[in-house]
Amino acid sequence: MKNSLIQKYNVPGPRYTSYPTVPYWNEADFSYEDWISSFKKSFIESNSSEGISLYIHLPFCESLCTFCGCNKRITKNHDVESPYIQAVLKEWRLYSQLLDEKPIIKEIHLGGGTPTFFSTKNLENLINGIFAYAVKAENYEFSFEGHPNNTTHAHLQKLYDLGFRRVSFGVQDYSEKVQKAIHREQAFHNVAKVTFWARAIGYTSIGHDIIFGLPFQKIEDVVDTIEKTKSLQPDRLAFYSYAHVPWIKGNGQRGFKDEDIPKDNEKRILYQVGKELLLKNGYHEIGMDHFALETDSLYQSFKNGQLHRNFMGYSSSKTKLMIGLGVSSISDSWYSFAQNEKSLTDYYQLLEWDKLPVFRGHLLTDEDLIIRKHILNLMCQFETSWDNSSTHFKEIPTVLEQLREMENDGILIIKENGVQVTDKGKAYVRNICMAFDLHLKRKAPETALFSMTV
Repeated sequence: MKNSLIQKYNVPGPRYTSYPTVPYWNEADFSYEDWISSFKKSFIESNSSEGISLYIHLPFCESLCTFCGCNKRITKNHDVESPYIQAVLKEWRLYSQLLDEKPIIKEIHLGGGTPTFFSTKNLENLINGIFAYAVKAENYEFSFEGHPNNTTHAHLQKLYDLGFRRVSFGVQDYSEKVQKAIHREQAFHNVAKVTFWARAIGYTSIGHDIIFGLPFQKIEDVVDTIEKTKSLQPDRLAFYSYAHVPWIKGNGQRGFKDEDIPKDNEKRILYQVGKELLLKNGYHEIGMDHFALETDSLYQSFKNGQLHRNFMGYSSSKTKLMIGLGVSSISDSWYSFAQNEKSLTDYYQLLEWDKLPVFRGHLLTDEDLIIRKHILNLMCQFETSWDNSSTHFKEIPTVLEQLREMENDGILIIKENGVQVTDKGKAYVRNICMAFDLHLKRKAPETALFSMTV
């Protein structure tokens, strides 16, 4: 039965960091002026009550990891740092000039690329530059992604001094063969060192990112990686499924052959073994792909029904307005999405013209907002309901047809006005969300757009 479920539900599907997903954005009806208007509306509604979030994309890496699907620039030339920081700060100033009051920042996340590619001085200039035009919320949460090979004690101390209390380290897998295949060779002692440093400095949430389904990865590799992880006791873990999408990312994901990648049941076994070990070691499943100890804020938010998901991933709190700064970043006003230019040249050029570097976006319809709520509920709480007008939509009978088949397969329970994901169904939450995805139902993609759900 388990094998047949994997074969049945292992189909291409979105990861739902947004709804609608980017391929279904209505770019034709979106304009720069629309984004500005939406941004201002959301700011007025949320700044004083909950604050806003900033995602800052720092795209540079010294070497290419062939598993990575992020927008990055590979270089060993660190002269690129200062001009990029200045460009991001100019983008922030342009946003600030649109406002009648200082933004109150609840969250900052530094992503990449490799944020720790940048020197401590440039990171300090970045954060101080942000707060030249903003203030911190009382209960602010700042986080960043660190590469174990180049995160120094000075990085950790400086960012801690600037208010950061959460850090996530990319581990992926400790097998030398797997590391060589994905061009991410890093010793366990490098991860241990930065983890111990962060804990000693005072970081309250330390995360590790692990991936299953990587080329040449075997059960013993997953077991060894999680056993080593257990010895370091990170507060939270992302246990991601490797997304093999070489048609999108080009040669960067063709450093190995397709037959080297675990598929279907073989890949699902890697997940099951890893998940069971994590649960046995005191971690709780929090949303899709994420696990946390009971003491971590992510677990507390999950239990309190306050877990949120956006382009930054899972967050322990929600802000209506999230501004993405930097090349390729995506902003979310709740009413619309806007993405920055993906090319550094175009990004710099628009800023020179004193224009926000937005090149596409989507205005959410009333229907979009309702479906978005359901998908967020499923992704964050493993359940959703349509028992009032704000969550009801006319296509529910069609959705229920697909959900009943899933109920027969034991992956969810249909209630009077809602649905609840079973423990077995948590592995298929992307498929459940797809049943609600009206854009996907109305126009199935004719070419490869998404990674496989299993």
